[in-house]
Amino acid sequence: MNADFGDNRPDLSAYWMPFTANRQFKADPRLLSQASGMYYRTPEGQAVLDGTSGLWCVNAGHGRAEIADAVHRQLMTLDYAPSFQMGHPIAFEFAQALTALAPPGMDRVFFTNSGSESVDTALKMAMAYHRARGEGQRTRLVGREKGYHGVGFGGISVGGLVNNRRTFVTLPADHLPHTYDLARNAFSRGLPAHGAELADELERIVALHGAETIAAVIVEPVAGSAGVLPPPVGYLQRLRAICDRHGILLIFDEVITGFGRVGAPFAAQAFGVTPDIMTTAKGLTNGVLPMGAVFASRAVHDAVVAGPQGAIEFFHGYTSSGPPVACAAGLTVLEIYAREDLFARTAQVAPLWEAAIHGLASAPHVIDIRNIGLMAAIELAPRDGAPGARGYEVLGRALKAGLLVRATADTIALSPPLIISEAEIGQLAEILGGVLAGID
Repeated sequence: MNADFGDNRPDLSAYWMPFTANRQFKADPRLLSQASGMYYRTPEGQAVLDGTSGLWCVNAGHGRAEIADAVHRQLMTLDYAPSFQMGHPIAFEFAQALTALAPPGMDRVFFTNSGSESVDTALKMAMAYHRARGEGQRTRLVGREKGYHGVGFGGISVGGLVNNRRTFVTLPADHLPHTYDLARNAFSRGLPAHGAELADELERIVALHGAETIAAVIVEPVAGSAGVLPPPVGYLQRLRAICDRHGILLIFDEVITGFGRVGAPFAAQAFGVTPDIMTTAKGLTNGVLPMGAVFASRAVHDAVVAGPQGAIEFFHGYTSSGPPVACAAGLTVLEIYAREDLFARTAQVAPLWEAAIHGLASAPHVIDIRNIGLMAAIELAPRDGAPGARGYEVLGRALKAGLLVRATADTIALSPPLIISEAEIGQLAEILGGVLAGID
């Protein structure tokens, strides 16, 4: 933003930034220094409406004093305790509270530190489940094109974003086709009408490799990082039926959709399809501390947690699997979600959100708009010879105009905190419409 920090500008050289064009950013930095409610502030004091919940995670809004108080109390009571062969009460309390939100039967929780770790944990669970049942040859994993499942080796292997895969060695995995269909589904409101039959491609993969070799299929109920791709009507139901037919576990990656983003605790409930394993993070602690949680069905858990008493059943875990301070933050976040009824509120506000975002359909270069719950994507036609340049320009101009958006190539992704008001929805659409009108 060509900001003038004077003597207070931080030295940007040491920090190697993630998923960022580092040299480009450091030549023209975009910095946020404060946050409260629906707004960030820049070091110069400019208010910036948060159109992305930080990074899909600040569902209850910024600066919640009760979360800070809970973290402080826990730090002064029990700052850290190991989870290997030991325990502390608040981890058990938090896990129990989470099961009350989960789909029926998904009442076993394994704690991680991030969405990436949740995914790798879920993939290990799937393999452990089949091995425990005497089908250890089921090691193949199936992801989906355009899918994003974090940056662990398991996650990039089942993921379907090429730039995340091409630099690194990947594990054996196959991929379903993506459901993006601009020709038939452009400007869909909610679930697109066309594409349920794409789930049947799993039958082709089964025929190619043999069901007896496949451990699990993992998909995002709504593909987020690819640019908000809601599932076609009936798609997830067909995928569930095929998995059941062949004894394949179904994993939902709900790192983005979990905790109210689509108007229910999880997309599994919103869409009426229950997976066998479900990964979460982000909104779990409102983004204030790194934490993830993997939900497993009782059948998966009980198959793995079997065998001789005293034997470690699942050789997996992290130094911070359910640390006390993150659990305290998470419990307080769940209380906020419940007290303010934010999941139901999302469903109530979603029609206003849909109308405002689709009101931008006539803006220059817009070729598609997609939405579900409090998620949306505005897709722009790429510039000749410069894909992604138009989206990046929107990101920069929107920030200068007082709005934080996310650009994925030429797709502008939006996911505001669930506390957004009708007036703020209007403000977001007005700012973004003005920015789009000025883009060549």
